[in-house]
Amino acid sequence: MSDAADTQKSLDIPEIVAQILSTIDQEREKEIITRRFGLYDRKETLEQIGELLGITRERVRQLEKSILIRLKIAAEEGRIPAIGTTEKQFVRTLAELGRAARVSELSSHFPQTGTTPELQQAHIAFVAELAPHLSTVSENDNYHQAVAIADYGNEKEIKARVDELVKIIRKHGEPLTVHQLDEMLNYEHPSQIRAIASISKKLAHLKDNWGLAKWPTVNPKNIRDKIYVILADAAKPLHFSEIAEAIKDSSFKRKNVTTQAIHNELIKDKRFVLIGRGIYALDSWGFSKGTVADIITDVLKQATEPLHRDEIVKRVLKSRQVKETTILLNLQSKPQFKRVAKATYSLEESVGA
Repeated sequence: MSDAADTQKSLDIPEIVAQILSTIDQEREKEIITRRFGLYDRKETLEQIGELLGITRERVRQLEKSILIRLKIAAEEGRIPAIGTTEKQFVRTLAELGRAARVSELSSHFPQTGTTPELQQAHIAFVAELAPHLSTVSENDNYHQAVAIADYGNEKEIKARVDELVKIIRKHGEPLTVHQLDEMLNYEHPSQIRAIASISKKLAHLKDNWGLAKWPTVNPKNIRDKIYVILADAAKPLHFSEIAEAIKDSSFKRKNVTTQAIHNELIKDKRFVLIGRGIYALDSWGFSKGTVADIITDVLKQATEPLHRDEIVKRVLKSRQVKETTILLNLQSKPQFKRVAKATYSLEESVGA
């Protein structure tokens, strides 16, 4: 195990947080910080804290700002050694992750026993907020809470990088791999693009293909979207049981679905075309719905001339996975198909008209 890994495991983040809080003299100020950052319980609003302490929302905001400024100055001057030690490990880890990361990702590299993931992330965010060589990104509707190496940019600059990625992907209109994005942008390493993209709430990824979170190809939310992704990824028709197994073996959330449920959704969605016994394809591949007789009819209409049965079979098999005998039986038994020469067929005039 590396020295860095040993240090990460030895970092007692809750104890470090306790050391930082011990430098705050007034109990009311400690209360404000612990509640605002959710260091012992859930985060609370300015209004909630103000009501508890009997002061206005604005006064809570002023006190919070003042306390954080004092703590940051103390950290810069080295008067809170625990921050410097922790910051060094955060910077090393962030460098490996692409210079920036969501707080949840950074927190996973510093596991703590006896505490919840939510509290771990609150502790990480609090220490990062005070570290002079780190920048923090606050969470809102567009961005996940994140931490970055300060030399890489402040909050405004990090958000601008995120916005640029979103704009490029939206304009492209379909998912892009990190390496495709790397060719379009001026980043030192693809890991930095991946790190910046992960901060955006507007983006999602699947197998390192990044797209808008509303696109089912990268963020499938229901069974039909998951079926679509499986077929698109396979790039070939699959039996509904194969699709069910592929979903169970995938990295999707909520992937425990029944084969019957898969079959039901395949039948309902126009994007999926039955091309054989239980075998489905995507309509975007050029397949169309209909019986074998319907497909033969379309083939003969498009040909505008009689076709030999071998050619008919060849063309039908491009859109249906059925036995040749099934196609031949339809040619011989359906009244809309007329034999005009040896093994050569056309449509009855009334059908082709």
